[in-house]
Amino acid sequence: QVQLVESGGGLVQAGGSLRLSCAASGLTFGTYTMGWYRQAPGKQRELVATISSGGVTNYADSVKGRFTISRDNAKNTLYLQMSSLKPEDTAVYNCNAYRDNFHDYWGQGTQVTVSS
Repeated sequence: QVQLVESGGGLVQAGGSLRLSCAASGLTFGTYTMGWYRQAPGKQRELVATISSGGVTNYADSVKGRFTISRDNAKNTLYLQMSSLKPEDTAVYNCNAYRDNFHDYWGQGTQVTVSS
């Protein structure tokens, strides 16, 4: 059974930093493209960043230069280092593991709230 468990969310002031983690189990972690997505109240889910099995990264324009995605395949863990946080970064952040349409998994999410 595949499990993705996010942690590290919380309340932070604008300009602050947080590091999210996603612990994965039940899958061959190193073969998956991993990603962070977020959904703010009343808005659609949007991509934040992805990292391929080979380490190639991709970021939404809104977070470039502020967020860094990384993975530790030995620990089956995905990270998102978030800096210079803004109130508009407030959302539920979800971890995703994708290999193909039959292997596409989501975590439950962790809340990030940035106060102004």
